[in-house]
Amino acid sequence: MAEERVRDFVCPDRADALSPTERARLADAAAFGLARLRPEMSAHIVIAKGQIAALGLAVALPIAIAVLAPAASWQELTALLSLAFLAGTLFRAALSLISPRANIVAPSIPETELPLYTVLVPLFREANMLAPLAQALGRLDYPKDKLDIKFVVEEDDAPTIAAARAIQSQGPFEIVAVPAGHPRTKPRACNYALHFARGAFTVIFDAEDRPEPDQLRKAVQAFAGNPASLACLQARLNFYNASENWLTKLFALDYALWFDMLLPALDRLGVPMPLGGTSNHFRTDILRELGGWDPFNVTEDADLGIRIAQLGRRVAMLDSTTFEEAPNRLDVWLKQRSRWMKGYMQTWLVHTRRPLALARSAGLKGFLAFHFFIGGSVAAALAAPLLWLTFAISLFTEQATARDVSLSSLAAGNLLLTALAIASPFRRGRRELAPYGLSVAVYWSMISAAAWRGLAQLATNPFLWEKTAHGISRQRL
Repeated sequence: MAEERVRDFVCPDRADALSPTERARLADAAAFGLARLRPEMSAHIVIAKGQIAALGLAVALPIAIAVLAPAASWQELTALLSLAFLAGTLFRAALSLISPRANIVAPSIPETELPLYTVLVPLFREANMLAPLAQALGRLDYPKDKLDIKFVVEEDDAPTIAAARAIQSQGPFEIVAVPAGHPRTKPRACNYALHFARGAFTVIFDAEDRPEPDQLRKAVQAFAGNPASLACLQARLNFYNASENWLTKLFALDYALWFDMLLPALDRLGVPMPLGGTSNHFRTDILRELGGWDPFNVTEDADLGIRIAQLGRRVAMLDSTTFEEAPNRLDVWLKQRSRWMKGYMQTWLVHTRRPLALARSAGLKGFLAFHFFIGGSVAAALAAPLLWLTFAISLFTEQATARDVSLSSLAAGNLLLTALAIASPFRRGRRELAPYGLSVAVYWSMISAAAWRGLAQLATNPFLWEKTAHGISRQRL
């Protein structure tokens, strides 16, 4: 099998030293290694047979009840939608109350003892991002001779390769050209580049990322101060163009809640934590042991965070921030958020194939947190418009109970979302964004639209990776 051949194959120091046969072998392993090594943890099968049967039963049962008892079924449907809508929202509210202010970083490590650090930067059609990216990486406060920075590009992306070559002499940069293949996704490219990672630790940065200069040092210190079971550190993410328009402001509120309150609370509870798409710092050996990323999951970061917990390892927050570019156009935002919601659906499906295994590895607390945080987020987004629909229909019928339940759920859920959005920017000292939290109900309706779009894609084109356009903001860091 391909992964067995790769396991016995020693990669050279540089990707460009491979023969065509060796490149093809590693490209195959990058795409299908996890699916072969741990097929039950790969999204290459969208939905398992048992899940299809359960879904069929879940659809057939309400239909049967509706035929036999229409009035009762309407009330039950309203109650079910209300529960789905409130589950994720209530869990988020609870997490925000227990979120710690910051985690503790271990004492500094002498310069001579700092390890080699690999930086993977996956790039696709982003030639315009290379110059500012090189400047940001050049500001990293880490010995240049201990940096192994790899620009991971698709071999047929000539403009990005040319831009990377133009700046290659400005730092410890290596170009890793990924052979063409399926699926063409960021995790497949990262898996290919991981074969050439020389560092004891590996971090992912995106093209638009601007990490704080001391982030790598902080990561080394945090790894040194924690047990070897700590597989990954997730830095906090925020935006340098948050004030550009209404959409970027609401996205910044969303990220402030996510990375400054919700994920730190999951860390404090010691339950499975979905990773963000960038600034994930890994122990390289553990990352390889895990099988890398799932190329078939379009939120490979969220999946990997859960898989780390499934295999008895841990993720923690790193008290350092990477600034990114928030989408400033609705079309760009919608594609990105649809992919995220589709990926959360994939992640939930993958890790519920063996519910007992998840409960054993994560414990009851982790098992419930996974369903409320991952499943609850998707369920709430999908249920919200249906709940509005049942409320509207109940206005023209005699279903007073359904009307009251749906209205109460919508009011409670949206009030909670508004309160969380208003509170979220204060920890980051961005209180000027707080008033925009009053419009979060509109933003949440957009997330619902993205969720339904993601669900449609899951059924028709599950592995489609809609690329987020970068470098379109007028604001720069």
